[in-house]
Amino acid sequence: MSQDAIMRLAIFLGLFAILAGIEHLAPRRPRPQKNRRWITNWIFVVVDTLTLRALAVILPFAAVSAAADASARGWGLLNLVALPGWVELVLVILVMDLAIWLQHLLSHKIPLLWRIHRVHHSDIEFDVTTAIRFHPVEIALSMGFKIGIVYLLGPAAWTVVVFEILLNGSAMFNHANIALPKKLDRVIRSVLVTPDMHRIHHSVHRFEHDSNYGFALSWWDRLFGTYTQSPQDGHSQMKIGLQWQDLRPTRLIWSLALPFFRK
Repeated sequence: MSQDAIMRLAIFLGLFAILAGIEHLAPRRPRPQKNRRWITNWIFVVVDTLTLRALAVILPFAAVSAAADASARGWGLLNLVALPGWVELVLVILVMDLAIWLQHLLSHKIPLLWRIHRVHHSDIEFDVTTAIRFHPVEIALSMGFKIGIVYLLGPAAWTVVVFEILLNGSAMFNHANIALPKKLDRVIRSVLVTPDMHRIHHSVHRFEHDSNYGFALSWWDRLFGTYTQSPQDGHSQMKIGLQWQDLRPTRLIWSLALPFFRK
């Protein structure tokens, strides 16, 4: 395992432990079926990781590897200009976060992609493990999309490492079942997606889960008119998941097969 991969894993596990601890001490909402849900959602991480490693045998199936390859070949816009490191980092974060926002939007609007993405939305509750619950096909498609952006943009590998840490950390934070003071939520939400903002995206109401697509920066939803301030049923009473929601999404095999169901 490379040094940057070890660093990212350490940050991921550390942040997960911190957020899980806060959820335990001061949850925003009660969490039913925690044990079975957590086991299923963690197994998704294992399956997703094995899927990407299998694909990496054929292609540089990681954004950081793609950035190094693009740099060696001189591909991408940023390999044609010389910019200060901090300027390049800001550009990479902005461009790639917008690209992830667009990908997320498309996963709701294109029926085939929605069938796969709804595995994430089928989680019966909303906590830090929801951030790691993605179907392996979606993870593969997402990584392929991200690699395409990297080859077009041509960022330095270290900037992609920083962006990946920001993206993964933000996803865990904004899925966490924690209650921020309203004033603090308002301040953070001016830049980053907060749990109360993203929880709306997991509402059973389609008009609500077709909003607040951001994972890291909160600006894109405001800019493109997909921002929802608060859920119509309130954060304590709102229902999480899909309209037909039941307990089957807590089962791994059923969840992996969900894209093939007609629901």
